[in-house]
Amino acid sequence: MKQKILVIEDEQDIQTLLEYNLQQAGYEVVVCENGEDGLWLAIEHKPDLILLDWMLPLLSGIEVLRQLRNRTDTREIPVMMLTARGEEGDRLRGLDGGADDYVTKPFSPAELIARVRAILRRHSRGYDAKLTGGDIELDLQTKRVLRGGISIHLGPTEFKLLEHFMRNQGRVYSRDQLLDSVWGDNVYVEMRTVDVHIRRLRKAINSTGGPDVIRTVRSMGYAFDAKA
Repeated sequence: MKQKILVIEDEQDIQTLLEYNLQQAGYEVVVCENGEDGLWLAIEHKPDLILLDWMLPLLSGIEVLRQLRNRTDTREIPVMMLTARGEEGDRLRGLDGGADDYVTKPFSPAELIARVRAILRRHSRGYDAKLTGGDIELDLQTKRVLRGGISIHLGPTEFKLLEHFMRNQGRVYSRDQLLDSVWGDNVYVEMRTVDVHIRRLRKAINSTGGPDVIRTVRSMGYAFDAKA
């Protein structure tokens, strides 16, 4: 079965370019031109990935993203923001809002397809196992995280980061290594992206009042330490 990608983009030429290249790459593509229809299609179709423009009629891309992340049935769908807004503040706002990646127009279709494949590869890995570290339990089958028996919600990228750390407890990983392991090889993601997702992961897993298990090692990177 083909993986389904929802494209929410109001520029006709960009929409056509995305639809053609994604179909050529073997994906099923659903396209719409405004945020309200895009949100409805995401809820109705549950795509494997959403390419979401920032500036949209009726409902902005950042508002669509917010509503997707607030729904239990759509919060795990990976989202790639696609926009002409290139300022760092806008990129970080998109990432802080729950986006998994950020592509600025104009873009290379080949690079975009590579990044799409990397995101889908990360989110389609199937496991039947549980990882534990201290009072944290990560269920790879149900995609649930518990700390001290309390359920913790993580976004898709934060879940993958925590999984990576818990599979390699105590080991220090640089930003480059985390980019390769979590985001995938040959995918361009800015170094700052790692810090944004680490910050979101920390906030979520520390929400129960437990100690910070993500250790920052100055000039080296990050590690998972359940005894932190």
